[in-house]
Amino acid sequence: MTDLAARIADAVSASGAVVDALAGVDRVEAFRALDRWTYPVLRQALCTVNRFDAESMAVVRLYSSDPASYPPGGSKQKRGTPWGEHVLVQRRVYVGEGADAIRASFDDHAAILALGLQSVINVPVVAGGQCLGTVNFLMREARIDPAHVSFARLAAQLAAPAFLR
Repeated sequence: MTDLAARIADAVSASGAVVDALAGVDRVEAFRALDRWTYPVLRQALCTVNRFDAESMAVVRLYSSDPASYPPGGSKQKRGTPWGEHVLVQRRVYVGEGADAIRASFDDHAAILALGLQSVINVPVVAGGQCLGTVNFLMREARIDPAHVSFARLAAQLAAPAFLR
């Protein structure tokens, strides 16, 4: 078994705490538990969770593992952006690998790169055919393993109940 496969197996075995938190009433604690649960597998340096407002085509940050750099409540307008179309409208995962991908996809690329972040997995959280928001994992490594993407998709979908509170 590879190291990554072992980390995924360990995460699945330890999923009880995150499932309990996601079933609870505290949305921030649910997202914090999800962030902690995914870390041994993804090793993200930053995790953020955004609610999507389809009418305004904007996202509002509900959770951040680094509130000093990316505070909850911050918002971003995504109307007319390729990223917004890809992730929010088409509800497809976005994987950005390397500094050039970060620069091409995010207005705040200088802040992202200044934190030493080199790759991103943005996962739309979908329920009832509607995009509720995104869970975003940013890593220091420039390359992302396909198994990381699969795990991030599963983890993000587990968060759907917390968006509905």
